[in-house]
Amino acid sequence: MNVPCMEAEGASLALLEHPPAAEPESGPSLFIPGPVPELLAKRYRIERLLGVGGMGAVYRARDLLREQFGDPNPCIALKTLNESFAEYPDANALLYSEFALTSRLHHAHVVQVFGFHTDSACRRAFITMELLKGPTLDQLIREYPDGMPWEQLREIALALLDALAYSHARGVLHGDLKPSNVIMADDGLRLFDYGLGQATGGKLPGLPRLSHVRIAAWTPRYAALELLDGKPLTAAADVYAVACVLYELSAGLHPFSRLTARQAKAMGQDQSLARPAKLPAHCWPALRSALAFDPEQRIDCQSLLAAFSAPKPNLLQRLFSRRQG
Repeated sequence: MNVPCMEAEGASLALLEHPPAAEPESGPSLFIPGPVPELLAKRYRIERLLGVGGMGAVYRARDLLREQFGDPNPCIALKTLNESFAEYPDANALLYSEFALTSRLHHAHVVQVFGFHTDSACRRAFITMELLKGPTLDQLIREYPDGMPWEQLREIALALLDALAYSHARGVLHGDLKPSNVIMADDGLRLFDYGLGQATGGKLPGLPRLSHVRIAAWTPRYAALELLDGKPLTAAADVYAVACVLYELSAGLHPFSRLTARQAKAMGQDQSLARPAKLPAHCWPALRSALAFDPEQRIDCQSLLAAFSAPKPNLLQRLFSRRQG
């Protein structure tokens, strides 16, 4: 997750649109956590740090209860808020929101979360989830500077789009889809890090939501123009982000030279956007639509999935299409 841009108000900062009740003005704070200890909740032993973002830190940890009962794979991933973010009063509620959204998704290509926990001694909340091994898509993009071969790209695209379409169907928006939030695990692709996600369609109405006035944590070059303009997260914004990722995989470079949508639109880069050489022609109209700066012009995730699922036209079909054109 990217480093959030925050604007402080007085002694504390509310990150949520509907934060929990304020703590008492007197007495010690109940929200300031201590450092991450070696053992959390008397059960999870931290082994090493796996990665740090602007909001969260992920560790490899050993589940001592699993180990006690002879589980051959007792290691899990453990996510907690990093030091710079955990001190805010309602940050743990935001971490719970990520757990609540992700735990409602049961899909082969979405990370599996196990539980939400708190450690009373160090005053830290954390999420436990499956431990994944493998390269993230940003690492694969660097391996294919001229674009990924179609058969390999298609396999990744179908898994990723299926996971995102499923999330949307379940009323969950991802909010920060980018190559580093997709991993090619040993048993297949996983989409992870729903930390900026939100529920839609009136589902989970009690969950806290990010205040976009106070925090803008979208990764700029994958954020749709409407998000940069301060408008609410929608499924269309997720489609723009995933389209940027698919273009990057197929071309080896970002569709708009790693510029933000606002910068790219000002420079008219959408007018010169060309089909990547390794992307089949029948997929380009759908991907081009998904990259539109205007959300009303974007197709939905299910339609993008259908385009990438369709087989390449054979020679007769291509000739007929040219005649029709």
